[in-house]
Amino acid sequence: MADKVNNKIIVFDTTLRDGEQTPGVNITVPEKLEIARLLDVLGVDIIEAGFPASSRAVADAVSAIADSVSAGVCAMARCMESDVYTAWEAIKFAKAPSINIVMASSDIHLEHKLKMTRGEALRYTAECVRYAASLCPVEFTCEDSSRSDRGFMLELINSALNAGAKTINITDTVGYAVPSEFGELIRFVKSNTSREAVISAHCHNDLGLAVANTLSAVMSGAGQIETTLCGLGERAGNCPLEEVVMAIETRKQYFPFSHGIDTTKLYRTCARVSAITAIPIAVNKAVIGANAFAHTSGIHQHGVIENPLTYEVMAPQSIGKTGSDIILGKLSGRHAFAERAEHLGFELSEDELKLTFEHFRELAEVRKSVTDADLIAIINQIRVVPDVYTLDTFTIQSGNKIRASASITVIRGGVPYVGEGSGVGSVDAVYNAITNIVGKDWSLSSYLINAVTGGVDALGEVTVRVKHAGELHIGRGLSLDVIEASVLAFLNAINRSLAAGVPPDRR
Repeated sequence: MADKVNNKIIVFDTTLRDGEQTPGVNITVPEKLEIARLLDVLGVDIIEAGFPASSRAVADAVSAIADSVSAGVCAMARCMESDVYTAWEAIKFAKAPSINIVMASSDIHLEHKLKMTRGEALRYTAECVRYAASLCPVEFTCEDSSRSDRGFMLELINSALNAGAKTINITDTVGYAVPSEFGELIRFVKSNTSREAVISAHCHNDLGLAVANTLSAVMSGAGQIETTLCGLGERAGNCPLEEVVMAIETRKQYFPFSHGIDTTKLYRTCARVSAITAIPIAVNKAVIGANAFAHTSGIHQHGVIENPLTYEVMAPQSIGKTGSDIILGKLSGRHAFAERAEHLGFELSEDELKLTFEHFRELAEVRKSVTDADLIAIINQIRVVPDVYTLDTFTIQSGNKIRASASITVIRGGVPYVGEGSGVGSVDAVYNAITNIVGKDWSLSSYLINAVTGGVDALGEVTVRVKHAGELHIGRGLSLDVIEASVLAFLNAINRSLAAGVPPDRR
């Protein structure tokens, strides 16, 4: 453990690389730029912007991010000179560029994935790290560290350090380690490396231990943590930035470290990323979930009223949530609306302000009050993705003794398209009507409905996963009418796929 309070932990965020690998998530270039700027304002030290060698589109996005932020920008590369060259071309104009070179260190990955011997891994590591280090600082990642032979992994690490790597990333790639084991692994690496280096911890959450393992790494000497916002990532995701940072912030006696994160921006940043990715934040999620500061037990409520510390280990204001949610009503003007949006951390353009204020007024006409949660949902929904198809009208006929039927009109390029369909319920019917317009190769894989706030007049938020051309696309819709929210979510998934470059299958 560090012996002074001002030891700073480097926060390396991989939302735009590892986080984008979340199944069904497709983030457009403008959205990637927005997330990068949010991370920059949040105080992240290094943004892993992507894997440029994977496609020209990713390389262009990484390059655009490198030009747009003050934080360090890192590009991932396999242990191949061509990958390193492509990564460098994408980040070379960043204020603080770096390359993350990845080489598997476990035998199971070397044998079955890379078809490579240990000797070949050592040779490629030295060659590629040496080349990359001639261009910029290098992080070397031992993929699947927690399942690697320690002796061989140490050979790889020392080979990378001798070739010029400055940071060594120890990974729990499949979320297999437990905290005591992972902390001991960090100590082993620190004690046996040939040169001084920053030790980084990159943990996945397959067993729900990503935060615990990351904190154990910090206590064992890791100087950098690798995170994603909202814990996004493959399978069960990565270590959530907001959770590990607030654990460090809240338990200083165990984690006497500083960091550069402005925690008051965590709530709105995570809410925005949730909207962009259309991955809902679970109501019981630590730190940022809707229930994180909610109290229903009478005993708990009484305790919190007397002193919040009775049942809250951190103040809601510390992550950017206000003490009171109820804010605006139908008599509130545009100025009050704009001021509240700014207080919540949103910088709206004139067009965005006009559009969101119109939606707010529509909601306020039927609601006595509009909460912060409602306001965030409205702003996020408006700003998610450019519309190709927009809803004009729909009608539903349904009942417990008849088969549901629907008629819908959508607009594309100023032209109305009408579709009709039937199904086992209202949602099924209207979705069949939509596919009769846009094409049959759009199938619903999952459907989730959530009330933004409580009460019979709550906004309904629907999230869907739609499969098209072999890919999953996520969509989100928001309305007081759950059928309309369902329609908007389905159209949003279609629009997101089109924004990502998937051609429509009109017939």
